[in-house]
Amino acid sequence: MAGLRKTLHDQLFVGAHPDGRLTLLNRLLILVIVAAVVSAALSTEPTLPPQWHRGLVLGEIVFGAIFLLEYCARIYAAAEEPGDASDWAKRWAFIRSPLGLIDLFVVVSTLLPLVTADAAMLRTIRLLRVFAVMKFGRFSRAIKEVWGAIADRADDLIVTVALAFVFVLVGATALYMIEGHIQPEVFGSIPRALWWAVITLTTVGYGDAYPVTALGKIFGSILALSGIAFVAMPTGIIASAFSEAMQRRRDQKIEDMRAHLARLDEIDEAVEAKLAALERTSKPHP
Repeated sequence: MAGLRKTLHDQLFVGAHPDGRLTLLNRLLILVIVAAVVSAALSTEPTLPPQWHRGLVLGEIVFGAIFLLEYCARIYAAAEEPGDASDWAKRWAFIRSPLGLIDLFVVVSTLLPLVTADAAMLRTIRLLRVFAVMKFGRFSRAIKEVWGAIADRADDLIVTVALAFVFVLVGATALYMIEGHIQPEVFGSIPRALWWAVITLTTVGYGDAYPVTALGKIFGSILALSGIAFVAMPTGIIASAFSEAMQRRRDQKIEDMRAHLARLDEIDEAVEAKLAALERTSKPHP
């Protein structure tokens, strides 16, 4: 059983396999996740033929069984995680971890529609099955590294969001003062004008609210141009964080290779020392 547990751990947990790549089982699980998400999306289409819906219900059973087996296998294999804790302590740590909770959520949201008769609850729970896509997070070290890099840049992102809020509030206030009496249904209050300010700063511009006076158009233009810069700022911060994360990953690989080469050198030196000792003992005494 210990051999089976070790094999499951190497196959299921990303990074446990010696080469660090996705295993065949992980690749198959990715295909199952994609199929489950597509099935969940299709099940919301009421115009599909009845036989399609019967097939989708059968698919729910299959996907639920696969995810349940995967979840149980991960709990069982979690005992192989490194550390001095007991097997059950390691398993409990996995169950309480974010990835473990995501797995449990996906299993419940996939199987629960099969045991409930409430139509409204059934629709809601089936919709939750699309969140199986969250399981993709476990298959990529890059995602974890990027999230860590973004967390390091949290202060920069907070400053960007604060500046954007200031611009939105200033723009809404300006249009309230300029056109509040002209278009009261749109700019009659600052909260009403906030909708226009948000869609203008984000450069969406639905066209359902827009200034009609010359001064209002000037402020609107300034806010729209400012939006281009503020959309680019967080994009640049996140792109820089991604680049740094990838660079750290490359540096770590280089360090691992150097450490591996150093261990090989030590092994070579030890082998040469043993060979020299054997040669000395094999020489006939004078």
